Amino acid sequence: MERFFAVILFLGMMVSIYCCSPNGRTEQPYLVVLSMDGFRWDYCDIYNTPNLNKIRTVGVKAEYVQSSYPTVTFPNHYSMATGLYPDSHGLVNNSFYDSALRDTFALSRREAVSNPAYWSGEPVWITAETQNLNSAIFFWPGSEAPVKGMYADFWKVYDGKIPFQNRIDTVIRWLQLPEEIRPHLVMFYFSEPDHSGHEYGPESEYTGTVVERLDSLAGVLMDKLGRLPIGGKINLVITSDHGMAAVSSEKTVFLSDYLSAHWVERLFAGAFTHLYTRPECRDSLVQALRNVPNIRVFKKENLPERLHYGTNPRTGDVVIIPDCGWLVSAGRQYPSTLKGAHGYDNECRDMNAVFFASGPAFKQAYSQPPFMNVDLYSLMTAVLKLNPAPNDGNFERVKGMLKGY
Repeated sequence: MERFFAVILFLGMMVSIYCCSPNGRTEQPYLVVLSMDGFRWDYCDIYNTPNLNKIRTVGVKAEYVQSSYPTVTFPNHYSMATGLYPDSHGLVNNSFYDSALRDTFALSRREAVSNPAYWSGEPVWITAETQNLNSAIFFWPGSEAPVKGMYADFWKVYDGKIPFQNRIDTVIRWLQLPEEIRPHLVMFYFSEPDHSGHEYGPESEYTGTVVERLDSLAGVLMDKLGRLPIGGKINLVITSDHGMAAVSSEKTVFLSDYLSAHWVERLFAGAFTHLYTRPECRDSLVQALRNVPNIRVFKKENLPERLHYGTNPRTGDVVIIPDCGWLVSAGRQYPSTLKGAHGYDNECRDMNAVFFASGPAFKQAYSQPPFMNVDLYSLMTAVLKLNPAPNDGNFERVKGMLKGY
């Protein structure tokens, strides 16, 4: 009898280990995340997007996602991936100077993008890797650097020439790999409609055409995922990093009209502007800009607390926040082709992003209240049944869209 119970106990332990172990792949969910850069929260109301709208009935549609400040691409994608504000993870802008590294970070500099010294925190694909869950990342900012000495199992060096359809096909191929190497987390990126919004404006005929093409591609993605043998196990999230505001040359503040060149050591201007000043000139610079219309100027330590920004040493000494729709230019030359911009205060409604989700983890026909994009990390780890790393998000704001909550 004792031997019988010993055998039963052993078998029970084996079943428990297989089902609960990170290597027990059959019990682990799948999550596919697509980010469409610059897809504003209301594009689905302005343009014809039947495929995305269908998710409202079969899954979750959020009113909007509030981007982190500054509302630009790299900081927000990495905030989505880590659950950390840019102040915490270190990507304080698309371009900035790091005095410790004596180097300038820029999206176009491969040696900077791939340097792990720029990337703090723990992106969700590294959380997955440390808990024995395979991941595959196609162009998500941060995935080209060995964060904590690790990469995702599959990742790509950015090449904007690769068609969006090819990216979808690669995602499908990854999900058809043998089970022992198949990724359970897949994240990928489209650079539109951001590019079109910049060049033609967010509410232009051309941008509308691009948005509707993206909706068609979302339909292709959903159809191909559904046809996979594991299709019923796949959770899908479609979101974006920020929105887009219309701009024009008539709404530009030219800093050269107010500042002496010798006050500034480095300057990164636009809808988000930060300046690295000569220490003895900082007060003079702030005073010179204090009463300029259509902008607010702050020493970085005096920024509003709600922005969660200004304590990271990479941030310029002075931050200028223009009114939504206005731009800041270093000189007198305006980029004549620019019709849309982002980077503004994240309370600007045009900076809000879109969010759709469907799959076995999500409720059906659920309207999700607005939430912060730093909450996405805890949502993704909950879907994947992973233990999250410390982060700035609040799971309470997003748990209601999941079944069982």
